[in-house]
Amino acid sequence: MTTALNDQPVRDPGSLAADAAVLAAVVGAAEKILGDLPPVADRDSGQRVVAARAHRSARIASEEFLRAHTDDVYDELTDQRRTRVRVTPLLFAAADRFPGLAPTAAQLSAETGLLQRQKEGWEINQGIVLRALLSSPSAGRHLIDTMLTPHDRSRALLDEFRQTGRLELGKVTVERLGPAAHLTVHNVDCLNAEDNGLAGDMDAAVDLALLDPEVKVGVLRGGIMTHPRYAGRRIFSAGINLSHLHQGCISYTDFLIRRELGYIHKIYRGILADDPAAAWPHPYLQKPWLAVVDGFAIGGGAQLLLVFDHVIAAADAYFSLPAAQEGIVPGAGNLRLNRMTGGRLARRILLGGCKVRAAEREGRLVFDDIVESEGMEAAVAAAVERLAAPAVASNRRMLHAAEESFDAFRLYMADFAIEQALRLFSPDVLAKAARTPSLRSRP
Repeated sequence: MTTALNDQPVRDPGSLAADAAVLAAVVGAAEKILGDLPPVADRDSGQRVVAARAHRSARIASEEFLRAHTDDVYDELTDQRRTRVRVTPLLFAAADRFPGLAPTAAQLSAETGLLQRQKEGWEINQGIVLRALLSSPSAGRHLIDTMLTPHDRSRALLDEFRQTGRLELGKVTVERLGPAAHLTVHNVDCLNAEDNGLAGDMDAAVDLALLDPEVKVGVLRGGIMTHPRYAGRRIFSAGINLSHLHQGCISYTDFLIRRELGYIHKIYRGILADDPAAAWPHPYLQKPWLAVVDGFAIGGGAQLLLVFDHVIAAADAYFSLPAAQEGIVPGAGNLRLNRMTGGRLARRILLGGCKVRAAEREGRLVFDDIVESEGMEAAVAAAVERLAAPAVASNRRMLHAAEESFDAFRLYMADFAIEQALRLFSPDVLAKAARTPSLRSRP
C-alpha cells in the first residue's frame, strides 16, 4: 500500500488484489486468536487483553488497506457506481469481496440474541469502512445519494397510498388530509421509543409523503399512548429504546446509520429522483415539514426537530438530548443544534443533559409556536396552510444551501460512523446493560 506525504491515498488499482490478500491474512490470524478464546462474556482480564490486541491489529490493517483503496473498493462493490447499494448490503458485499475488511452476515447473525455486552464488537469494523467511504468526496457523495433514494417497499405501496390516502405501516400511520401527509407514530407501549422496526416504518412513511404529488407538506406527530404513566396522552418521542440497545437489539447499520442517512436526511434534503436529468432543475424532491410535539422530544426525538421547518409544541412540552449520559452520540444533533441555540446552550444540552422547556425563553430557539392543548388542531392547520405556499419550497432549498452543505454533512457522518460504533462497545455503555430494565419507560 502506498500513501502520499500528506497522507492522502495514491490510487494504484494494480496493487488492490495483493493488498487485499495481505489484509485477509492479517485479519484471518486475528480471527483465529479470537476464535480460540472463550465467548466474550466468559473471558478473564488477560483474555480480554489478548482479544483487544487481536482486534486492534485487524482494524489497523483495514484502515491501511482503505487508505490506499477506498474508491477502488467502492467502485467494485457498485459496478463502477452504475448500481446503488445501501449501507447494510454494501458492507456485507465488502466482507464477501474483500475478506476481513468488514464482518460477514454470518458473523453478525451468530450474535443474534446476545446482550450488547456479550458481543465481539464487529460493528466497529463496519464503522471503519463507513468512515473511509464517507470521507471520500466521490464515494461518499454517491453513497449518501443512494440512501436518499426511495425504498422498494415505498414504491410498492405508493399506488395504494395515492388511491386510499391512508396506510398503516406497522408503527407509523400515514394519512393524507388536504395538502398534508400526517405521519403518526404509535410505538405506544414504550412512549414512541425508537427501534429497528420504527426506523423502517419511518423511512417508508417519509418516502410516501415525498413521492405523492398531492402532498405539499409533511406533518409528524406522536400518537396516543397505552403506557400506564401516559395512557390516553399523545407523546412525541422518548428517543432510542435503551432496553433494546443494551439487549443487543439495536442495529448499527439498520438503525443508527439508516436513520441519519435515510429518513432524517430525507426530511431535510428530500429524495433523489430516479432520473436527476429529467427532474431538472431540482434532482432532489423535497417538501416542507412540520413537527407537533406533545409531552416531550427526548434524544432521537429532539434530533428530529432540528431538521423540521416549523415546530409546534404543547405549552408543557420539553426537549432534551441526554446522549452523553446514555453513552452514545446523538446522531447529527451535534452538527445541527449549535446553529439553532448557539454554542453555550448547545453544550449545556449535549454535554450536561439540560432540558429545554417550551415555556422558557430558550425554548423558542427550537419551538416556533407554543400552544395550549385546546388550540393545537387549529395551530397545525394554520401552519400547514403557511408551509404549503408555493414559494416556501424554493426558500427552504436556499436556506439549506446556506446552513448545511452536502460536504459538511458527509464529513460529519464519516466521523459519526466510527464514533458511534466505538461508543456501542465502550465500557460505560456495556456496564449500563446490567442495570437497564426490560422495558424502557424514560419520561
